[in-house]
Amino acid sequence: MAPFGKALVLLSGGQDSTTCLAWTLSQFAHVETVGFDYGQRHRIELAMRVEILSQLRTFSPEWNTRLGEDHVIDLSLLKTLSDSALTSDVAISLMENGLPNTFVPGRNLFFLLTAATLAYRKGINTLIGGMSQADGAGYPDCRESAINALEQSISLGMDFPFRIKTPLIHKDKAAIWEFAQDTGGDRLLDLVREYTHTCYMGERKERKDWGYGCGQCPACVLRSNGHERFLKKKAAG
Repeated sequence: MAPFGKALVLLSGGQDSTTCLAWTLSQFAHVETVGFDYGQRHRIELAMRVEILSQLRTFSPEWNTRLGEDHVIDLSLLKTLSDSALTSDVAISLMENGLPNTFVPGRNLFFLLTAATLAYRKGINTLIGGMSQADGAGYPDCRESAINALEQSISLGMDFPFRIKTPLIHKDKAAIWEFAQDTGGDRLLDLVREYTHTCYMGERKERKDWGYGCGQCPACVLRSNGHERFLKKKAAG
């Protein structure tokens, strides 16, 4: 089957966005990537993006040819506007509204609108994001209804038929590990474990079986528990 046209992938350097990038490279003829520097506490993810892009180019001649320009955009305005455990050196806890204080209000909305503005200039009408409403984080801007509403608003506001595709939207972390294997085999699993960064604390000193991280923050717990469930399912056949 001939690949689709052009896509712009929101690549943070984490497990989910890297898995989505690999999937996009298997589906689209031309793929560009965009990352955002918003003063995040775990800025190491931005450095890992460079390694991830380099590694994915080696997967096949087709992927190397399809992978185009990478963009990094300064969105430090988010740090100025928000008071979050992802942008400040504060303990991770639950807020009065029940959301974890790692929630950065409007983050994915900023990301997608900014990506759409870039994509419009490049003539790209498909945006790919790694959002999931099933991974337990509970962020409202990861809900499918929010993404669909934003897709409609951006398309109307720019008079350009954008599509926002979220391949992981209904997948929990165990299913995301499985999706990575289905997309790129054990080689992609190895890349995810070695190069992607999820830990909110920016910890990369010790490699666990699921990758690097503190092992205690909510992102690490989700990732490690998902990896364990994935391995158990795999072993059970």
